[in-house]
Amino acid sequence: MTKKLTFKEYMFIGSMLFGLFFGAGNLIFPVHMGQEAGASIFWANLGFLVTGIGLPFLGVIAIGVSKTAGVYELAKRINQTYAMVFTILLYLVIGPFFALPRLATTSYEIGLAPFIQSDQQTLFLAIFSILFFFAAWWLSRRPTKILDYVGKFLNPVFLVLLGLLLLLAFIHPLGTVQHAAVQPSYQDHAFFTGFTQGYNTLDALAALAFGIIIVTTIRNMGVTKPSAIAKDTIKSGAISIVLMGIIYTLLSYLGAMSLGGFALSENGGIALAQIADHYLGTYGSILLALIVVLACLKTGIGLITAFAETFTDLFPKRNYLFFVTMASVLACLVANVGLTNIIQISLPVLMFIYPLAMTLILLVLAGPLFKQRPAVYRMTTYFTLIASILDGLNACPDFIKQSAIAQHILDYAKQYLPFFQLGMGWIVPAIIGFIIGLIWSSIKKEPALD
Repeated sequence: MTKKLTFKEYMFIGSMLFGLFFGAGNLIFPVHMGQEAGASIFWANLGFLVTGIGLPFLGVIAIGVSKTAGVYELAKRINQTYAMVFTILLYLVIGPFFALPRLATTSYEIGLAPFIQSDQQTLFLAIFSILFFFAAWWLSRRPTKILDYVGKFLNPVFLVLLGLLLLLAFIHPLGTVQHAAVQPSYQDHAFFTGFTQGYNTLDALAALAFGIIIVTTIRNMGVTKPSAIAKDTIKSGAISIVLMGIIYTLLSYLGAMSLGGFALSENGGIALAQIADHYLGTYGSILLALIVVLACLKTGIGLITAFAETFTDLFPKRNYLFFVTMASVLACLVANVGLTNIIQISLPVLMFIYPLAMTLILLVLAGPLFKQRPAVYRMTTYFTLIASILDGLNACPDFIKQSAIAQHILDYAKQYLPFFQLGMGWIVPAIIGFIIGLIWSSIKKEPALD
């Protein structure tokens, strides 16, 4: 007889998944978006939710309905070489090169940097990042315990602390949303700007990456039938996504309301620090430090675990502990580059890889309509790949983007590629590739995938 999970078990898994998703970036980006969007926050937040929770939920559903353990098995539907390259790149982005280091630097800059003298920042960042990643490494060594660490302890504590700050802010608001100034980028295209801001959370990528953790956790709870695992994955994902949507919305409105008491800040971390200090003084700074460190630590555990489990499958000659250690050490080194530099470097990579992840998720979900024929996967992905390269180039630093060759390519893209200037130049090429794939597979009478 197949085991059925209880409501309490669904809640624990949903809490774990929320905890894995919700890191420091999920705290700071909606707050900063709220400050920039001002009175246009409704539409900006709606766009943010599409990429911030809609796409991650579709990713969780894709893992569930595909009955696979993770992104590599999904990407193999295009071809094995692409699957290997895409999987490695995705895990490096959300692992030791971008997302993981960002967790430590964000924790430090929001939670501890205000208490450290400017000439000692570099030293203390190094010390903090070593301690942070040692803790994450220690708690990641036993992947079967991740439900206990994150779902049953770290995430509930995090929610209580964050809930306290939000409660104070909405009981005694700093200002009204209706009178908040709107920055130029949100005046005409608030929805689309919010949509692309949702990329920064990395959650659509994380949904594919965390698939292996969800499936493993459910199996460890005694559910072994693939169809049952698929249903339990989707039900647990729904719990976490609803919770994320509520908190994103509260944070974005918090940012908009804060303009009644503070000027537009450089980033959401500064805004959160100002808000916490306003309501609780020194205690507010301590509370915010605890919130941010907990948010980052639980997500760091999830990312390291997902990275190590996937790379152990891809490269079985090395054991799980080796990859846990590798991810932790590399992330610790990159963290000392600094938060601003990490965000600047990561943006072009995100603009490149996000469309590829989104089309893969959508293809898996639409698979029954075209009987999972490989040509549809391949042509859609290849056309999207071309547009992704252009989107990535457009997000590069000025010293790259302003070169003669880059300017010529980008001028061509702006002229002929719809939605390119909104950061979504991949949409039309993806649709064209999808149609060509359908036609090609029909002409060749291509057999369906298993």
